[in-house]
Amino acid sequence: MSTANGTPLRALIADDERLLREQLKTRLAAAWPELQIAGEARDGMEALAQAEALQPDVVFLDIRMPGMTGIEAAREIVALPGWKGEIVFVTAYDEYAIAAFEQGALDYLLKPVEAARLAQTAQRLKDRLAARRSTGSSAADEAALDSLLERLMKLQHGISQPAGGAATYMQWIQAAAGSTTRLIAVPEVLFFRSDEKYTRVQTRQQEAFIRTPIRDLLPQLDPQQFWQIHRSTIVNLAAVASVTRDDTGRQRVHLHGHPEVLEVSRSFAHLFRGA
Repeated sequence: MSTANGTPLRALIADDERLLREQLKTRLAAAWPELQIAGEARDGMEALAQAEALQPDVVFLDIRMPGMTGIEAAREIVALPGWKGEIVFVTAYDEYAIAAFEQGALDYLLKPVEAARLAQTAQRLKDRLAARRSTGSSAADEAALDSLLERLMKLQHGISQPAGGAATYMQWIQAAAGSTTRLIAVPEVLFFRSDEKYTRVQTRQQEAFIRTPIRDLLPQLDPQQFWQIHRSTIVNLAAVASVTRDDTGRQRVHLHGHPEVLEVSRSFAHLFRGA
């Protein structure tokens, strides 16, 4: 099977374990020999960069990778301009796989990848890609995909609600400001922003730092008060003064009482539809 102009379909494989990437390539060569492996990635950030550069027809994403997870990478990939490909999660954790499969918007493979299961997945992917070409449609419904990926992220982070009651969220946070550890009331936080090592906790009066990454911090925050607007940024809605668009169409969040302007990534642009 090839694209409409006769070029072979292309795939990207993302897994932090080289041997597992090699195993999947070997299995794909048997189950789908005409599929061309256009690239490999060792983590979510690399997968996103290669997906944007290569525009593959299929991306095989390990769910648990260092830094940006496969689910986080998938949210960014499906929001890429002109994206028309398919996402397949490769995971050893079947609770995620079952949720994805039941929705029907994404496919999955369980580790270790079995030849029979891979053959079924390959055929479904061929059918969906062929149907998309014949109708000229784009990728699967973006809203449905976003809803599914949000559900998978909650499963991954272990969000739970006590029986018969509302979920409880973080009220205070201990953060380092220089050589001092400060106790900060969470409602006073304007935004959280992560880099490779630390997460910055910004209030109107000060900035402090914690070692908790965004993906682990988000489930502990009230979703009615804090929204993730970028893979590295969570904002307090009470601190948002306005949302504007720059010359490239990117949304920017302006804050009350703080000069910093926060970027909204494409995968979270739906949060501010009217902006």
